[in-house]
Formats: sequence, C-alpha cells, structure tokens
Amino acid sequence: MRIREVCLAMSLGLCACGGVGHYVWAKDLPTAASAHEYLIAAGDLISIRVVNQDSMSTHARVRTDGRIALPLLGDVEVRGKTPSSLRAELEARLKEYIVAPTVTDNVEEIAPVMVSVLGEVAHPGVVKLDPNASVAEALAGAGGLTDYANRDRIFVVRREQKDPLRVRFTFDGLEGSDPAAIRFGLRRGDVVVVE
Repeated sequence: MRIREVCLAMSLGLCACGGVGHYVWAKDLPTAASAHEYLIAAGDLISIRVVNQDSMSTHARVRTDGRIALPLLGDVEVRGKTPSSLRAELEARLKEYIVAPTVTDNVEEIAPVMVSVLGEVAHPGVVKLDPNASVAEALAGAGGLTDYANRDRIFVVRREQKDPLRVRFTFDGLEGSDPAAIRFGLRRGDVVVVE
C-alpha cells in the first residue's frame, strides 16, 4: 500500500511539472500609448491649486481608499487617474462654484511600488521598488535567483479586469537580449514568480 501512495504522489508531481500553463511573452504584449503616463496611486503626495482661490487649494497624501478631501467638493477619487484627467475633472466640477476655474495639480512624491517576489529567489517576499521598476530590479531586490531556479521560467502575474495576466520572461532576456522584457515596468500589486 505504501508503494502505491509513493507512485501516485510521484505521478502527480510529474504531471504538475509538465506544463507552465497559459501565459504571454513580454514581446507579444500590445504597447499602449498611454502606458507611459503616470497614474495616481494611494500613498502619493499631491498638491492641487485652484488659481486665484488659495482657500480651495490643498496639499494631501492619497488615502488608502484612493481619495483626497477638497474644499467644496469633499472626498474626490483620484487613484487610477492621470494628473491631466484629474485636472480636467476638477475644473469641470468647480464650474458650479467658480467662473472659469483653472486648476493645476502636481504629484510631489510618488509612493513606492510594492510587489511580491516568490519562488526560487534568495529572499522571497514583498519588495519595495520605484514606479515602473523592471523585473530584473525586483529579482535583485529579492536577493537574486537560487541555484534551483529555472532561468527560462520567470513570470509576472498582474491582475487585470477579468482574468489575471501572466507574462513570461527568461533571465537572459531580462539581462539584455529582449528589449520588451527590459522595458516591461512593474505595477503595484504585481507578483513575480520564479519557478
């Protein structure tokens, strides 16, 4: 009976190692024109100035719920918006109170990006990075690959609207042979997995 259990466990283990599941290579991802414009995130320090209305201006850190408090408008959702789209939204909302309002906004301090690095790395866990940091920087922040790491099976799992996106990389590509892999910027909440 014990031999049967061992054989079953080994066969299940071999089946699990057989494939890597559904993924897309970094070079096959569509390049979005707006991908380079910064999106405001929780923890960012932003200043909003309403020209000639100093009492309506504010300097605030984006709360964990993605909002900041503004005079007259109350709590305003800012997370996930570009500074230019936030400016346009605030000007439109302030028209109810001010004739032809002019708003300037500035992200003064960007909150660090926290990503999880798991699998065959020296120090698995959460790594704090600069915005748009590369996969190679995340791996370095986790102490690099272990001797058992598969250098051809490095993945980034990103939560998308419906299904998670799983992007595959090779270590050689991250070191310089794949421009798309080098340009791929990490976002808050990404998970880097090294098999």
